[in-house]
Amino acid sequence: MRANKKAAELFPNTREENTMAIIGEIIKRAIDVTGYISGHPSPAKAQQKVLRDLLEKAKYTAFGKKYRFEAILADTDLVKAFQQAVPIYDYDRLYAEWWHYLREGYQNVTWPGGQRYFALSSGTTTNSKAIPVTDDMLEAIKRSGIQQIMSLKNFHLPGDFFEKQIMMLGSSTSLTPNGEFLEGEISGISAANIPLWFRQFYKPGARIAATPNWEDRVHKIAKYAPRWDIGSMTGIPSWSELLLKEIIRYNGADTIHDIWPNLLVYTSGGVAFEPYKKSFETLTAKPLIYIDTYLASEGYLATQKRPDTQSMALIVDNGVFFEFVPFTEENMDEHGCVRQDAEVLTLENAQPNVQYVLLISTVAGAWRYMIGDTVMITDTERAEIIITGRTKHFLNVVGEQLSVHQMNAAMKKLGEQFDTEVLEFTVAAVRTGESYVNKWYLGTNKAIEATAVASFLDRELAENNKNYKVARSKALKSVEVEIVPVDHFYQWSKVTKKMGGQTKIPRVMKEEEFREFEAFISTLVS
Repeated sequence: MRANKKAAELFPNTREENTMAIIGEIIKRAIDVTGYISGHPSPAKAQQKVLRDLLEKAKYTAFGKKYRFEAILADTDLVKAFQQAVPIYDYDRLYAEWWHYLREGYQNVTWPGGQRYFALSSGTTTNSKAIPVTDDMLEAIKRSGIQQIMSLKNFHLPGDFFEKQIMMLGSSTSLTPNGEFLEGEISGISAANIPLWFRQFYKPGARIAATPNWEDRVHKIAKYAPRWDIGSMTGIPSWSELLLKEIIRYNGADTIHDIWPNLLVYTSGGVAFEPYKKSFETLTAKPLIYIDTYLASEGYLATQKRPDTQSMALIVDNGVFFEFVPFTEENMDEHGCVRQDAEVLTLENAQPNVQYVLLISTVAGAWRYMIGDTVMITDTERAEIIITGRTKHFLNVVGEQLSVHQMNAAMKKLGEQFDTEVLEFTVAAVRTGESYVNKWYLGTNKAIEATAVASFLDRELAENNKNYKVARSKALKSVEVEIVPVDHFYQWSKVTKKMGGQTKIPRVMKEEEFREFEAFISTLVS
């Protein structure tokens, strides 16, 4: 096997290893002394301070002057005054009223100064968003990364783990010039701005990371993989899995641990990791520690800080103020946006086990901004959440009220029942005459009987969601399932979106988009 020798034996680099060992020891000692950085002991008080700091810094911007931030700061009830004065924004409204001025070169619009970067959203609802990324936001992302590193104390990692390299499978760091600005996905922008001390740990390194084409980048990583001593890896699960498979294939190995024997931690982000866990474990020779993070185009919002949960702690003390809107029909308009008269809660008042639409105000000049995700608080004292889905990926055409979180749970049960792995899926409510059918496409690792899967999925959803059960007795006529190789989803992504980076497969599609998806899949199976 070509990759069985240790990288240090094949490609010695003593100076770099010694420097990494010194920095690694410093990090380890800092963690031992301080534990993880939790900010203010009270999340509610930390959030009050964040909001005050945001308003104070932005009070002389055009946005701050229009909504009288100085008057808000003088009010005895800061949060109430803020919520009464500033409207709720989605991306389209914020861009139309404010952010388009930034694209035209204006400064001091919604945040002091201007910015060098725009993050192009590669989310599941649109590819057209251009989110301003300020220097303050980049600093906040770095500080959040340090919080994550410091929290590793809780995972009881060996001392030499902090001397190992980190594989960051993000977007290309080769950013696209657009007038005075550079554009790219947030992971590529962040990687292009990593601190100097961290660059010795960072892989695949600046040259490979700048490769624009994802498949070319993966090929280069596979080629050079045996040279690196990787201790942890981060990236969206679907693309990370494809990378690991290519590294194993290219190097003629059995598992990734033949190449990277010290790989111990995988940090997921963007989507729920649980559906991919079983498949990941077929690529490893020993268990990994899995850590979830919540890095969006608009900022680094949460990270898992302890091993005995799958929840993530909101980063409450670092440039992001969070608000929570109960995800109910009366709070949402016909376009899936939060109504201006909706009930809005702060972290202090939000309740556990309730689905909320998340609003954020940030050091990038987003204000009361509907990021598009729905979350559920699982621990109020620790400010821990799980992401339950997207506001526009909440299947509710005929009253099903199915969240992505519920869908993921059903897919896990389905995988156990049929001894398979559902790595990707999408669903749409498709009209048939006066009724509707929920039609699912499941990307699996083996062929299974679609009719049996449809029956099981229907029963599982009905047992765990009373609204779905009611819908099945009314306008939702039936459930249909198509089983396809998971690669078909990735081929569709390659043609219609792109591969890698932060690109995600949409879990719920509108009927028109679903028909186009279905037509593409039919060309692969015919």
